[in-house]
Amino acid sequence: MSWLSAEAEEKACSRQRNQVKVNEYKENQNVVFVSLRPEQTTVLGKTAKVYLAPFSLTNYKLGQFKCPKSLLEKNSNDAVMCKKFKKTQLKKTCKKKLIPKMKAISSKAESTLQKSSLDVHAESNKLEHKNSSDAVICNVDMESSDEDTTPGLDDFSGLSPYERKRLKNISENANFFASLQLSESAARLREMIEKRQPPKSKRKKPKQRENEIGCRRSMRLLKVDPSGVSLPATPTQPTLEEDENPLLPPGPLEMIPENQDDNNELFKEFLQTWGEMNKTSRKNTEKGLFSIKSYKANLNGMVISEDAVHKVTNGSIFSVALHPSETRTLVAAGAKSGQIGLWDLTQQRKEDGAYVFYPHSQPVSCLYFSPANPAHLLSLSYDGTLRCGDFSRAIFEEVYRNERSGFSSFDFLTEDASTLLVGHWDGNMSLVDRRTPGTSFEKLIRSSLRKIRTVHVHPVHRQYFMTAGLRDIHIYDVRHLKLRGSQPLISLTEHTKSIASAYFSPVTGNRVVTTCADCKLRVFDSSCISSQIPLLTTIRHNTITGRWLTRFQAVWDPKQEDCILVGSMAHPRRVEIFHETGKRVHSFLGECLASVCSINVMHPTRYILAGGNSSGKLHVFMN
Repeated sequence: MSWLSAEAEEKACSRQRNQVKVNEYKENQNVVFVSLRPEQTTVLGKTAKVYLAPFSLTNYKLGQFKCPKSLLEKNSNDAVMCKKFKKTQLKKTCKKKLIPKMKAISSKAESTLQKSSLDVHAESNKLEHKNSSDAVICNVDMESSDEDTTPGLDDFSGLSPYERKRLKNISENANFFASLQLSESAARLREMIEKRQPPKSKRKKPKQRENEIGCRRSMRLLKVDPSGVSLPATPTQPTLEEDENPLLPPGPLEMIPENQDDNNELFKEFLQTWGEMNKTSRKNTEKGLFSIKSYKANLNGMVISEDAVHKVTNGSIFSVALHPSETRTLVAAGAKSGQIGLWDLTQQRKEDGAYVFYPHSQPVSCLYFSPANPAHLLSLSYDGTLRCGDFSRAIFEEVYRNERSGFSSFDFLTEDASTLLVGHWDGNMSLVDRRTPGTSFEKLIRSSLRKIRTVHVHPVHRQYFMTAGLRDIHIYDVRHLKLRGSQPLISLTEHTKSIASAYFSPVTGNRVVTTCADCKLRVFDSSCISSQIPLLTTIRHNTITGRWLTRFQAVWDPKQEDCILVGSMAHPRRVEIFHETGKRVHSFLGECLASVCSINVMHPTRYILAGGNSSGKLHVFMN
């Protein structure tokens, strides 16, 4: 490291020439003590430390710089130490990295010397005892990878045992990592990975023949004339989107069955049979309720057979009605497609007694035989039409039509069936008088509900009616209805999810049964219509029918108004009857009942049950 000492001498000489003013203070001072912190720098991963020791101004002369002998001896040994380094470019790197640090240290010592020379008079008396032993020592301590090959490590008498141990650990770690040869291993791994990569498959491209004939293309699609002249572009005409379920024309529609065959005599007999059923009996409704024991005995006698199962519509059944006849079993079903199926079970052949009509274009959600004339079948549809099927005249007469909003449900406001109350899907209600000519409403009432699913009139006090909305049930008084903002008398808000239906008990109206999507059937006490109607019973029942099945609607048995009839999702398939207290009274089972009957209805006087499923089949239980 002799080049380091030469560089230090040149720097010292430059400082002597630039600091002539220091000689003025030589005679009046003995010693100036300068102390600096050791400066550290890093060169090629090695730590270089420079120590500054005090020197004597008495021995300072112009053009001469005195160094201690220990420094000169160490400088002579530095050359031997540099030769033992493994890397050949250590000298060049040390010159590039260490010389700037030395310059910075020398400039710092120079500035400190100038500052200290101005305070010579104040410090001369305190530092006389250090006059003869002061010198400038510059040691560079390089940390090598091998402790044994690093000369002069023990010469640093100022290092503590901890520092010596630290330098030893650093050198041992460096030797360990060098012995691992990580760079060589990484290079070998890269070569192995490159060799293992599968060769890229080069697919040979088929050679194109010069005189090859291409694929034939339609000249019509290319819009080219057979002579090769391009045809003019034809203007595109806007295509009108056809409605999937167009509204049927207004006015009466003839009863023309969809499944009519060449035998018209059977169909005429069919219409004559339905037209003659214009009387109903009320012998059971005038009596009191049967006991539960006798009622169960009658239910146990009801069975289903293969002859009592028939497909009457093409789509899911949304509504079912039983004719109140005492002698014949006549069933009507409304389908999702807008069809109405009529079935006479007294015929020997099922095919001869079933006919399908198409009076609506959307689902038929409500079917009722007129209480005044059972030969009239009233049907309501989502398409905004309400029709009356008159079997004596063989027509479907239009009673009410509203193309702006669809209908959801209706009920008879009077016993003679002359006035109807119609519920709309948009939350409105309409009063319709069948005696008035035309197909419009008498009064349109705006309720506070966003949607109306069912409408039902109290069987005794007919001025009261009930509407079921999304989650609320309202009871209104017809006498207090307003065109806008009619407020209900009572609101039932116990339901937590969507409501499917709500009905008064058929004889007295003292109970209300509701069907909700929270898997609960609720029974309320409506014997006294006041500000509140208390909740009597909550029946746990699975009402989650899914997307493809019609929603359950729990209804009352008109013969036994304290019993509720509802479909079931349980296996084997069944139809269940519950008492208003929540006890299960009976379950209708049978091998022929292989599907879920969502919509069910009981005959008003006879023990007959009719249920419809999602495939358009009717299932009838009879005793």
